Amino acid sequence: MNLVDLQAKSSGHNQPLGIALITLAFLCAAVMSTFSKAAVGVPPLQILFLQYAISFLVFVPSAARLGRRRLATEQIGLQVFRSVAGSVCQLLFFVAVRSIPLLDSVLLTNAAPLFIPLVVYVWFRKTVKRAVWVSLLIGLVGIVLIIKPGPRMFQNPASLIALASGMFSAIALVATNKLAETEPPVRILFYNFGISTLLLIPLAVWAWKPLTGRQWLLLFAVGAFYAATQYLIILAYRFAGAAELSPFNYTVVVFSGLLGWLVFGTVPGLLAIVGTVLICAGGILSIEAGHEEGRGNVAGYGHWRLRWKAR
Repeated sequence: MNLVDLQAKSSGHNQPLGIALITLAFLCAAVMSTFSKAAVGVPPLQILFLQYAISFLVFVPSAARLGRRRLATEQIGLQVFRSVAGSVCQLLFFVAVRSIPLLDSVLLTNAAPLFIPLVVYVWFRKTVKRAVWVSLLIGLVGIVLIIKPGPRMFQNPASLIALASGMFSAIALVATNKLAETEPPVRILFYNFGISTLLLIPLAVWAWKPLTGRQWLLLFAVGAFYAATQYLIILAYRFAGAAELSPFNYTVVVFSGLLGWLVFGTVPGLLAIVGTVLICAGGILSIEAGHEEGRGNVAGYGHWRLRWKAR
């Protein structure tokens, strides 16, 4: 992946290939999450900075080919807002995944579609459809089964932190969909990775600590698999449409559950399995029944639907 082409061009319809690529993308996302959980003793801010910095270095050659004119944006304020929301989402996830099972943290972060209708209502004042309210109720029951409300939840608030990550993910997804009305994917990703890297430099310096060789390898793996996730998602949408690919968004939860079992020996109980099914079902229904502003995008971690035309 020496040069990543971020032009949103169709490569002809090939549904099996599109499904294979989107599934592989979410496998990479689950592997990235696994490496971040394994990076014990590394400050989350340090993980976050290297994730964005490595991704920026991977994608910048393709952006440079476009030239300064095609990279110019009139939405710099929204670009910064989207980058901050996405960075907070990822930071909260890295904090939460250290204290709760990998499956739970990935699942709650990917509960973003359950928050998106509320974000769209606050942002655009669009009413929430009845089918979406049903999806939110289904997902809420699943969330309750996962976080297990009670006194112990406040002693270890990691589940609440992961849920907050899902909220910021929803904000970032809606912001990117708004950007996608005028900005091509190369521009969105360039500013997202670049702005996040720049903003995180002083925080990373403040939190920096010497790393072992194993920790460096883990952090480079986090960045590489994050970049691979973005690239494979873009590629998948060149071969198949959103209606064909969106049901496979939640494969990241399946992969995370398997990796949590194989790497960390975490076996989910019956309530966790039921909660997982309910959150996934509610999330998929929310994606299908929600407004266009909340149907996700390719330039972020979460649920994607490619809406823009090549520019």
